[in-house]
Parts: sequence; C-alpha cells; structure tokens
Amino acid sequence: MYDYVIAGAGSAGCVLASRLSENPDVRVLLLEAGPPDTADEIHIPAAVNLLFQTAYDWNYQTVPQDRAGGRSIYWPRGRVLGGSSSINAMIYIRGNRHDYDSWRDDYGCEGWGFTDLLPYFLRAEGNSRGASAYHGAAGPLSVQDLKFKSALTGAFLAAARNCGAPANDDFNGPDQDGVGYYQVTQKAGRRWSAADAYLHPSAGRPNLTILTDALVTGIEVDGGRATGVRYLHRGVEELAGAAAEVIVSAGAIASPQLLMLSGIGPADHLRENDIPVVADSPGVGGNLSDHPVVTAMWSAPKNRSLWERAGPVNLARWQMTHTGPMTTNIAEAGGFTRTDSALPAPDIQWHVLPVPFLDGGLADPARRALSVLITLVSVGSRGKIRLRSADPRHKPLIDPSYLSDLADLEPLVAAVGIARDVAAARPLNRQLTSELAPGPGVRADADIRQWIRGNLSTLYHPVGTCAMGGDSRLAASKLTSVVDPELRVRGVDGLRVVDASVMPTVPRGNTNAATIAIAERAADLIQGRAPLAALDPADSLLAAAG
Repeated sequence: MYDYVIAGAGSAGCVLASRLSENPDVRVLLLEAGPPDTADEIHIPAAVNLLFQTAYDWNYQTVPQDRAGGRSIYWPRGRVLGGSSSINAMIYIRGNRHDYDSWRDDYGCEGWGFTDLLPYFLRAEGNSRGASAYHGAAGPLSVQDLKFKSALTGAFLAAARNCGAPANDDFNGPDQDGVGYYQVTQKAGRRWSAADAYLHPSAGRPNLTILTDALVTGIEVDGGRATGVRYLHRGVEELAGAAAEVIVSAGAIASPQLLMLSGIGPADHLRENDIPVVADSPGVGGNLSDHPVVTAMWSAPKNRSLWERAGPVNLARWQMTHTGPMTTNIAEAGGFTRTDSALPAPDIQWHVLPVPFLDGGLADPARRALSVLITLVSVGSRGKIRLRSADPRHKPLIDPSYLSDLADLEPLVAAVGIARDVAAARPLNRQLTSELAPGPGVRADADIRQWIRGNLSTLYHPVGTCAMGGDSRLAASKLTSVVDPELRVRGVDGLRVVDASVMPTVPRGNTNAATIAIAERAADLIQGRAPLAALDPADSLLAAAG
C-alpha cells in the first residue's frame, strides 16, 4: 500500500514524485509505461529527431483530418522517464500573461492567473542568467542560453529586425513579441529533462518507488473513491493501493484514455465500449487543442547543414566536452508576432531551423536549407480523444479537428507572407536561393490556403482533454470541465489529474514549462499547503526602482 500512486512519469509525474516524496512519512509509487531514459540520443540535444518512432515514442497518429487534406498526422509523445521532456526540442517558454489570466477570468480557474502561477515558474527554474523579477536561479530545472548558434538562424533574426520585428532576448520577460534566440532546458550542453531535474536526484529515497515498463490499465474505484490502480508490469497484471490519492499524469492523450477505461467519461461512449459507468463526465477527452504548424523552407547552399556536422569528430567533441554543434536544439531561434495589431497577444510563433524540416521531422534532412516553422498559438479549433476499444493496449482515437474553427486559417496565410518578407530581406537574402515551400508557384491566397491544408502538422503541444474549470459547466466558455481548480476529478474522490490535459486552453508557446509549473503548484495543493503568494513582477521592478 502506498499513500500516493502516480500514473505517468512525464514532466508532471516527475515533479510530483519528487515533491511528494520530500515528506519521508509518505510512500509514493511512480509508474511509467516506457523504459528508463538511458539512451545516448536522449541526452545529445541535436539527436532529438532520432528518438521519433522508436521505443521511446508512443508514435501516435491522428484520425484523417477533413480540413487538412484528409491526412492522418503523426504525433510523437514521450514514452520514457521524463515523458516528452526527454524527446522535445528543449525550448523554455512559459506562454503569455494573457493565457493564464484567461484561465482565471474566462474559465473560473481561481488561483491560476499569471501572478498566481509565476511563483511556481520561479520555484522550478534554475536560469543561468541569474535571479530577477521574472526568473528563478535556484530551481531544479536548468535553463540556459544555447552553446551553439548557427549563422543561418542569426541571419534570419537580423533580417526580421530589418523588417520591423523588435529584438527580444527574453520571451519570458515583460514582453513576448519580437525575435531572438530561445533559452533551452539544458545543463552544460546536455538535455535537462524533468527526469534529470526532479526524478533522478530523488530516486534514492526509500519512500519513493519507480517502476518502468509498467502500463497503468485502470483506476480502482470503491464507493465513489479511487483506491488504487491496475497495471501491467512486464506482462504481469499487478494492483497498487493508494491510501491518500491516485494522481493521473499520463498527458493529454493517455490521461483521458485512462479515465475512460476506468469508467470516468461520457456515459454514452463508455457504454459503446462495454465499460461500466463509474462517473458520467462528458468533458473527458473533449476540448483537445494543439498548435498547428506549417513549414516554409528555402535552399541555403552556402551554409553547411547540421547533418554535415554530425560526424564522428563532433560527436566525440560532445562526448568529451559537451560543446559544439551537437549541443544545438535545432529550433534555435524564433519569436512571436501579431498578424493583427488589435490582438491582445501574439497569434503566431516562429521556430527557425538551419536544416530542412519535412514530414514532421521524419524525412531525410540531407540538404542545405533554412526552415521556418509557422505556428498558430491562438487556436480556436477543438477536437477530442476517444477510445478505440476497451483494451488499454490499443491506442486511442485522436481527432484534433485542425482548422475546424475557420478563424484559424487566415493568420497562417498572413504569416506565410511575413516569412517571405523576412527571407527577402538582408542579410538573409544573401544566404538563400530558391523557395522550396510553399514554392514560387504558390502566391495567391487561395493557393496558400490549399498548401496549408495539405501540409499542416503538429508542433507537439496537445492540451485540454481533462480541462480545469471553476464549475462543472461554464456557459460563457461552453467548456465542460473535468477537474476543479484544485485538479480534483469531479465525481470521484481521491483522484486528481495533473498534466497538460488540465489546461483549459493552450498557452502561447511551447508547453513544457507550463506543465512543470502546474505540477509544482499541484504538489502544494495535494499536500494541503497554502499556495505560494501571488507575485507581480511589475511590483518587484517598481520596488527596486523606488
């Protein structure tokens, strides 16, 4: 018997296992379906795409997307200690203040506004630039500037500034708009995942048990209370009891799947799969949101590409000194812009790669090219997760319903034009030759729309499928929440969800930092501690100035 059983050792699960086991009087069990994070490719930053469609990846596919060319789209998700923080591009972005204030004001999530969550971002963060009103320096999550920066991404930034984009060296500071290099979750040229930051330093605690290759198949519920979980460990079914709480931290795809497999979800859908209804929770699996992306690309024949640098010499250099081109996260630079100046926050994010990026990172990168990933970060479309069957070994049905909100399309069309303007500006235009995508024949807006539908993909940021809300049904938002603002599952006692699935909307930016901050705050809520006091960095700056 354990006090807490955590299903999923991704970013949130690693945080919770560490924070909850700080109390030596409680016993914590952490279950992870995937293997340990021992592969070299996990720790070498530039090797990120080598982890796709391997044993470390759930290797999901969406259902065919009606408004995206009828295509099924590949979704990589981490199936390993550290979860997707062990296979992502390591970009440290929190999102925009507007995002979190919307959670509070529009979705009734009291305690989850920007000033409420900022203390938890600071508690998690160990930024190499030092502490400030906006940054923490003593947290376990190492955040650093890139050790290697391509000249090609630098040329993009200079050209974007020449086109009027402001320079921004801190997207997590007072302003998100502008262009610059990203900070990354690395330490001394090595990936620094949530497992590195939280789990491995805690692994020796006698009150923390970590099991890999352990697929959670169901939540045990007795008398309306979660009492434990069933799991397959190396093919053998086991049962683990939880005296205090069961915590589901399996991510935006697997968390709603696990709830539904356990009889917690839309009653009609559960009955269709011959699953007894424990709690009719219509919102489970709904509200799926993701950042859609299209890639503009140009030939850059003068610049040696990363694949040309990834030989034995630079690999040995990384192994001995953790320096050189193998420390790049590939998506080195980018930024945020507004396609309409009246918007309250940016709606487009750029990711600039000094390599070709095709087929979601699966295609052969062996050519010299610059890729600009045009990402919509203010997303109206909503999809859903549904069970394929009652067998927990079957992957669920994933339908992000890309572009189902027609308002999602036009910002991408406008952003293609902006990217082309930057490519034509100095000094970048001296480095580029032919436009590879969309291509010189795609000029009219109607043709760009068709190209977007045929090439749109994911930026790997699914959220929202166990959404948090201040009431079970919020008329203003039309969102049926699954968990309350303390992340407790409605209709079942002793059960919480803590991961990206609880986000009511997807933040503007990469989602890993936000997931970690959510788990940091959840650790206080679970233990009955008063949340950290809200903090407004503007007040800190005024006090320092005064």
